[in-house]
Amino acid sequence: MSERLRAVWQSRSPQERMALAVAATVLGVVLYVWLVQAADRARTRLSASVTDLRAQAARLEQHAAEYERLRAKPPAAVSATDLRALVEAQAGAKGLSRALQRIDAPDASQVQVMLGAVAFTDWLDWVAALAAQQVRLAACRIEALSTPGMVSVTATLVRAKP
Repeated sequence: MSERLRAVWQSRSPQERMALAVAATVLGVVLYVWLVQAADRARTRLSASVTDLRAQAARLEQHAAEYERLRAKPPAAVSATDLRALVEAQAGAKGLSRALQRIDAPDASQVQVMLGAVAFTDWLDWVAALAAQQVRLAACRIEALSTPGMVSVTATLVRAKP
């Protein structure tokens, strides 16, 4: 193969060889410049990505530290008060006493409540406050009322198991 290429090269006149050499050189320089520009654009784009990724990594490190701190924290103490009294007190604290129609305690670890017209957001806040007291929602039926944002609720609340 190299013999054949050498024969073709030798068959060209000196001017043709010079023109081919110049064309090959120009083509090589153009290709090199194009590759350098493409690499520079990619480097710029990746540099911005690295900055974003470093910020994400820093946030993940903060979240991991917060997670470990919360994990090491002892669990919130379960209220020693009667579950029914605790539920009534939380309802009073959240302004839901007027909406509380019925509260039954079949046993010490379970309470069934019925609320009349209550704002749905107030209901959610109350459930969150109870969750902070280690009381969880075991069952719930929520019905929308004709007034926008108002619901009636029948729920079973239980003391969370440690």
